Amino acid sequence: MQCKNRTLNPRLLLRLLAIGIVLCSGSAYGKPLLLNTFNTYPLSSPQGTGYLDLVIKEAFRRIGADVKIVRLSSERGLVNADRGIDDGDFVRIAGLDKTYPNLVRVPAALCDFEFTVFTKDPSIRIEGWQGLKPYNVGIITGWKILERKIVGTRSLTKVGNATALFELLAHGRADLVVFDKVEGDAIIKKLGLSGIIALRPYLARQDMYLYLNRRHAGLARRLAEALLEMKTDGSMRRIARSVAGLKE
Repeated sequence: MQCKNRTLNPRLLLRLLAIGIVLCSGSAYGKPLLLNTFNTYPLSSPQGTGYLDLVIKEAFRRIGADVKIVRLSSERGLVNADRGIDDGDFVRIAGLDKTYPNLVRVPAALCDFEFTVFTKDPSIRIEGWQGLKPYNVGIITGWKILERKIVGTRSLTKVGNATALFELLAHGRADLVVFDKVEGDAIIKKLGLSGIIALRPYLARQDMYLYLNRRHAGLARRLAEALLEMKTDGSMRRIARSVAGLKE
C-alpha cells in the first residue's frame, strides 16, 4: 500500500497552530481562572457588575487571560484558594501569604478599606482597637485583620455574611459591628435599616489585594503592571463612575 503525500490547507494549519498556542500556555490562558470573593455590592455582585469585578476582569483581559468570579464565604474562599481548589481570592490585606504559604499576593492594591464601627448608640465613642473591649462586637468570620485585632471584648460574635452581620446589630444582639465603610453603607440601604450610624474616625485604613494560588505565581507581576496601568490611564476612575452607589 502506498501513502499519498497530503498538504495541509493553510487555513487549517493556522487554526491548529492557534489551538497549540492556547494549550501550551497553561491554565491561565486555556480556561478562566476561578477567583473567590466575599464582597458585596458595590464592590462585587452575583452578576459581576461590582467595581472590583470589573477592575479584575479588565486586568486579566489586558494580560490575555480570563477569569470567573465565584461567591464564597470569607473563610471558605481563603481556604479553597490556599489549597488550590480554586485559583485565587480577593480582596485581602497584605501579609496573608505568611499564614497561607500557597498564596501569592499580586503586588498592586485593588482598593482600600476603611474598617469602620457601625452602631445604633450615638453615645459610643471608640478610639482604636482597644476601645472595642467594653462592648458586644460582631464581625464576619474570615476577616483576618478583625480576628487578630479584636480581642478581649465583652463578647465577639462571628457570622457568615454582611446581611447577617447588620441584622445582628439591628436586632440588638451586638452593641456594634465592624465592617468596610462603603459596603456597610450599601448593606444598610439595601436592607432598609434605620438608626445605624458609622462612627468616625475609622479603626484602620488598609490597602486590599488579590491573591493567587502559587501555581499562578507567574501572573502576579503582570497583573500588578496591568492594575498600575489602569490607575494611570484613568480606567479605574471610569469604572468607579459606572458603578451605581460607589463614590470616588
